[in-house]
Amino acid sequence: MKTNTKSKIIIVDDHLLFSQSLELLIKSFGDYEVTERFENGKVFIDYLQSNQSAEINLVLLDVNMPVLDGLSTMKWLKENRPDLNVIALSVNDDEEIIIKMITNGAKGYLLKDTSPEIFKDAIECVIEKGFYFTELVSGMLLNKVNSDPNKICLKEKEILFIKHACTEMTYKEIASQMCLSPKTIDGYRESLFDKLELKTRIGLVLYAIKHKIVLV
Repeated sequence: MKTNTKSKIIIVDDHLLFSQSLELLIKSFGDYEVTERFENGKVFIDYLQSNQSAEINLVLLDVNMPVLDGLSTMKWLKENRPDLNVIALSVNDDEEIIIKMITNGAKGYLLKDTSPEIFKDAIECVIEKGFYFTELVSGMLLNKVNSDPNKICLKEKEILFIKHACTEMTYKEIASQMCLSPKTIDGYRESLFDKLELKTRIGLVLYAIKHKIVLV
């Protein structure tokens, strides 16, 4: 049940016009208020260190910023403020960046041209449930992401591959790490995509997070 207290949101984005427009949009939703806006990760971190007791329900974090970008900020938050709910905002859907943001603790990833309706759903979902990923970002996870993981038998090396896939390593680097050929690694990937009904590495990462194969 919702109370009269509005959820507190912070925007971290170097584009003034975008952040101002975003604040107005959030205000129009009624249940939320933007308490602070910062132009880069450094001033945001400075604020957190000086205001440790500040009530923050959600952080909207731009990926591409000067001084300290979204990924570097996310890594700091993972180490120092893992309690904060963060939705990453970006103009592109680069798989590598999405995986890095998610594995460093982002609870959602939205493109900046997302519709207001989806944006509102994302805010509500992250504040109330802890996660929100669009079909694009989730890699079309289908129903398997909600299934019982005990029904799916994963071999030891498949689990190890999944853990490596949740890092910043390339598939070639994973092959080297596991002392296997790139072709064998490709086989593991395609086999897991088929077994888990996934279509992308992002989906594999989210599956691993959902079923606690990796912890973020």
